[in-house]
Amino acid sequence: MKMVTVSILLTVLFVSGALADYPYWIALYMTAPKKLEALSGSCLQIPCNFTPKDEQKFNSKIKIFAVWIKNNGDFGNNPNNVIFNSSGAGSIYPMSITGNLSQRDCTTLFTNLTTNYTDTYFFRVESETFKATAQHDPLQITVTDSPWRPNITIPGDLKEKESVTITCSALTPCPHSPPQLTWNLQQDSPNKMEQNTDGSFTTKIQQNITLSDTHDGKKISCSARYPVNQGKDTKTAKTEETLSVSYAPKNTSASISPSGLVSAGSWVNLTCSSRAKPPVSSFTWFNKSRDGAVKVSEGEIYSFNVTDGGVYYCVATNDLGNQTSAEIDVTVGGEQNSSSFPTWLILGGILGFILLVCLIIFVCRNPRNVSEEPASKSEGEEENIHYGEINFSVLRYEASTDSVQYRGQQQDTVYTQVKVKKHKNTECAHGQEELYTQVKKK
Repeated sequence: MKMVTVSILLTVLFVSGALADYPYWIALYMTAPKKLEALSGSCLQIPCNFTPKDEQKFNSKIKIFAVWIKNNGDFGNNPNNVIFNSSGAGSIYPMSITGNLSQRDCTTLFTNLTTNYTDTYFFRVESETFKATAQHDPLQITVTDSPWRPNITIPGDLKEKESVTITCSALTPCPHSPPQLTWNLQQDSPNKMEQNTDGSFTTKIQQNITLSDTHDGKKISCSARYPVNQGKDTKTAKTEETLSVSYAPKNTSASISPSGLVSAGSWVNLTCSSRAKPPVSSFTWFNKSRDGAVKVSEGEIYSFNVTDGGVYYCVATNDLGNQTSAEIDVTVGGEQNSSSFPTWLILGGILGFILLVCLIIFVCRNPRNVSEEPASKSEGEEENIHYGEINFSVLRYEASTDSVQYRGQQQDTVYTQVKVKKHKNTECAHGQEELYTQVKKK
């Protein structure tokens, strides 16, 4: 009970303090935004509440009418400025009261807007016991043909590995026909309409992302599509913002100049490179030894006179962290490892092998003459044995004067074994084969 009493007392004090700023002759006070914007072809919802100065004269139980006046709030001298009356008399603008006047809610819906409706408006209440105009609370309404660009809200300080919420919002003067928001962060993001403290509305879409270095420089675009002319057409506006994300060093690498083998006593330059945001604040060079890493220099470039070979690497650092490069092996010319052969020895071995192969090929392709049959067959030889029947007959002689024929001649049959030796990959001279035979007479 005490809490309720205190709450009512604070409300009375607040209202009394607010009304104290008004002139003494003002009898009606209106609570609404000072300025509202609307889109032609769409509608405008005017959030509105009113408070009579003389509470005793205002009776919420009887019929109450709402009146809107444009340009000048002096109703007595400018009655023709009335553009809407909830009683129906004198209404020339497409307006309607959506609030409950008996609860002092004068919320009004203004439809089918055109740029001609841009003006200053005043609210008036009329009943049997109370008539007053809120002359000290003008409302400026501006109707435009072009929609408003949506607003992308990004937290101020973005760092990698952090999770942040990015919001795209658009004015929603007509909550009965809100804009449709889309962006490149996510397709089909759910639109959410919220009411502001002044009674107006805003449509939003949101996306949570975990930041990395790849988000730095990423462009976020958001579009707001407003339906107009009762949804038959649309008007679209677009906005774009670029993310700026801080991150530790990335892609850190070390290089050597001149590359390859270096001569003892010569100078070499080791260069460390990296990308980071904010930029790299320090580069540190280390020499890897048996006892561990030894710091040898600081700076992006490390120049030194080579005496012995070694392994080096660099570390890039900024406010958000550090990263180590791959190792570089600095080799001095003339140095040999016990586990490896000299280069000249390897090249000599390869050359000798090639010469040996050439010699073998030459020998194999050179024809050979064999004078006699070997005692035994060599491996890989092919042997063909031919048996033939040879008829040695005595020559017949026919004399022109002698008619006697020698029919008693004898025939000797001799079997012979012919061995044909054929050497692989060997061509005989003139393409002929030499046959060596043994003829045995039985």
